Amino acid sequence: MVEAVQDAGVVVTGAGGGIGAALARRFAAAGARVVVNDLDAARAEVVAAEIGGIAVPGDASAVVGAAREALGGTVDVYCANAGVASGGTEAADPEVWARAWDVNVMAHVRAAHELLPAWLERGLGRFVSTVSAAGLLTMIGAAPYSVTKHGAFAFAEWMSLTYRHRGVKVHAICPQGVRTDMLAATGSAGDLVLQPTAIEPEDVAAALFKGIEEDRFLILPHPEVAEYYAARATDPDRWLTNMNHIQQKWETTR
Repeated sequence: MVEAVQDAGVVVTGAGGGIGAALARRFAAAGARVVVNDLDAARAEVVAAEIGGIAVPGDASAVVGAAREALGGTVDVYCANAGVASGGTEAADPEVWARAWDVNVMAHVRAAHELLPAWLERGLGRFVSTVSAAGLLTMIGAAPYSVTKHGAFAFAEWMSLTYRHRGVKVHAICPQGVRTDMLAATGSAGDLVLQPTAIEPEDVAAALFKGIEEDRFLILPHPEVAEYYAARATDPDRWLTNMNHIQQKWETTR
């Protein structure tokens, strides 16, 4: 598996901390040349200096060109990791909904649009989408996050079925709780649903590398998510009833 990323040009967005930083460290340890992207330039510089990578700070939606130049002209692996955990209901501000769509979905679409021509021409490329178990299931108290993560998963799935025969590998990482600043920001809903089984960012990176080795699209750092996903598909009303019980419990505790 190391051969798959040895000396590869890798871009990781949102890599100033959390899952992104763990991914950047893991790719660098495997011998890849890593571009560390983050809106926070100082955090990007710290991680890049730690791993011998290249800091390219800025908006994840517009990083491909600068990252390609920093890597000498070729991006082999693109990790669309940057995301926003937007809580709220249908009544969330339109700006909240718009930002969730832009960062969690459209940033992936724009990156793919820039990357795919070169990947398809040479028959080789790898797109890693940090989705969330919320993209397969849902998350109480977070309509913008849940809906847009479903969109991120759908786009990754579409890319895989459309381009896999042309050499493009796609991986969708769908963890539940991960001990990051984003989890801390989820408040009481995260405490109820995610904290009890939360894992470390390094566990997510390890799951991705195992998935790359096994050439799998769906990466589940929490294996139990497969059971929940199957239950949702085979008996959606029962699954929704069970989730509504969690919703009611949350409403009594917040």
